[in-house]
Amino acid sequence: MKNESIAELLRPYAELDEKSLRGVSKYIDLLLKWNARINLTAIRKPEEIVTRHFGESFFAAKLLTLAQGDTVIDLGSGAGFPGLPVAMLYPEAKVVLIESNGKKAAFLSAVVAELGLGNVQVFNRRAEEHPGRADVVTMRAVEKFDKALPLAVGLARGGGGVGLLIGTGQIATAQSCAKDVNWAAPTAIPGGNSRVLLAGIKKVTVE
Repeated sequence: MKNESIAELLRPYAELDEKSLRGVSKYIDLLLKWNARINLTAIRKPEEIVTRHFGESFFAAKLLTLAQGDTVIDLGSGAGFPGLPVAMLYPEAKVVLIESNGKKAAFLSAVVAELGLGNVQVFNRRAEEHPGRADVVTMRAVEKFDKALPLAVGLARGGGGVGLLIGTGQIATAQSCAKDVNWAAPTAIPGGNSRVLLAGIKKVTVE
């Protein structure tokens, strides 16, 4: 896709510079190529990929407002959303993409190499095996959401952030499954797909 078309589609979600728009274009090309071999997304039209995947991810990334040197973990990264757009928007942050599926991890590594994202590490193992904690943990479109959420919260440091890209029907589940997070009111994502960013701060436990 042309950069101008991508910019127009993303306008309700985020304003990107030319370098980021070129990155999105390359990313889409790789996603469509790899999607013919492995199941990365059910969405096939480039225009819908821009709005549903990139738009949602960049919108959430802007609201996360990361600082210099912040660490981010994207749990169950899959096709790389929102983790890779977060890394593109915040080159000063350190982003870890946790993806246990080998083929999907290989795709993520290919995108990282193609876009030259030196601030990204692909962790091709289970979340339980990751040794560190992050300033912010993100999660989107994972299987077994109620089981994955406690893992996501566990990967956040005390006082760190948790950002979930979910449907409105999952809000109550998130709030009940993660009582050690002080959740803010959900923010509706543009596009009218009943999607929200549910963000909160993990409570600091006193030993």
